[in-house]
Amino acid sequence: MNMKEIFKKIDGYKNFVIDMQTGMMQCPSISTEIEGGVGEYDKAVFIDGVLKGMKFDEVFHLDAKDPKAKKGVRPNIIAKYYGKNRDKNFWIMAHMDVVSPGDLAMWKTDPFKAVVQGDKIYGRGSEDNHQGLISALAAVKAFMELGIRPEVNLCLLIVADEEVGSVYGIQHIIKTNLKMFKKGDCVMVPDGGNSEGTDVMVAEKSIYWAKFTVTGKQVHASTPEAGINAYRAGANLIVELDKELHKKFNKKDKLFSPSVSTFEPTKKYANVASSNIVPGKDEFHFDCRVLPLYKLSEVKKTVNAVVKKISGQFKVKVDIAVTQEVESPATDVKEPVVTQAIAAIKAVYKNKPKAIGIGGGTVGAYLRKEGIPCAVYSKLDDVAHQPNEYSKISDTLGDAKVFAIMALNLK
Repeated sequence: MNMKEIFKKIDGYKNFVIDMQTGMMQCPSISTEIEGGVGEYDKAVFIDGVLKGMKFDEVFHLDAKDPKAKKGVRPNIIAKYYGKNRDKNFWIMAHMDVVSPGDLAMWKTDPFKAVVQGDKIYGRGSEDNHQGLISALAAVKAFMELGIRPEVNLCLLIVADEEVGSVYGIQHIIKTNLKMFKKGDCVMVPDGGNSEGTDVMVAEKSIYWAKFTVTGKQVHASTPEAGINAYRAGANLIVELDKELHKKFNKKDKLFSPSVSTFEPTKKYANVASSNIVPGKDEFHFDCRVLPLYKLSEVKKTVNAVVKKISGQFKVKVDIAVTQEVESPATDVKEPVVTQAIAAIKAVYKNKPKAIGIGGGTVGAYLRKEGIPCAVYSKLDDVAHQPNEYSKISDTLGDAKVFAIMALNLK
């Protein structure tokens, strides 16, 4: 079976792409952590129906309980199409949940109705992450209709809860069914990329988000000596954290852009309501994106040392609440999931793909932490979470060809 025949089959799936987008779009699968969200149940029912109409060898669920969700579950679906070697799996992982549409006045179309305009399909979730799931389905569909078995099992991992932490999605699966992933398995996550299709993400900066609460003593501003100005202490804490973190963790890695670790003070809370009051509390957040060559334990040690210094200097109490902490090693650029992805992308798009690292977080971090080689890739215009989100039919079918080549060449 030559690739031209497979490509021709995939090129005929335009209506399949539109039908899938239409069906999924009308199921608003917003996380239960977001006001009004009920989870992914309805979308999972639709996807289950599609899977049952295809020739998968196995389809099963690994659902997580969530009393806030419809039917009390956050669904995770696994669909396997056996390969010649059933001892290894090539996983393609996509997520069902979407973010809220935001300000509806900024949308030109109904965010939960697929609207086709030329090559583009508009609607919430069209790119993030319907496109990746449909590409995977199209690749398997072509194999099924042409009677082709890939070299290894081609498995779809369709998860919940990617947008709000993955507790009910891949984290739940890793916690309860890690044995599902076998030695030699690899995972492709079609949930990030660029419009040229050249970025194959193999590493992420470690994420450390922390909220700092500085407590002093509130008094009238005319008698500051009677109190302790938490705002002044907090301001000094921000400056000292900024200085020490950048000073200590200053190495570069050309795999990433930017090539350095970043440490940014971000969210700031209001303190007092009047200009003649010395604040007794100051609260702010730091967003730290740390190159994998450093351990987050080292970062936290430096943070604690700075906090201890400022606490003593200004006689304040400082509490640290870690709001997110994710750390994982990079996937080796020599891993087959990386080399085969680059080769397949080049064959389909005639471009120059390369392995890169990113500062943002993806579900790939959880897999890499367990020693499972993982790459994140899609050809897309990167309009996720924006009003008038869209995906391109041509990109969806193009990436289906990429995944088909990979499935035939991974051993």
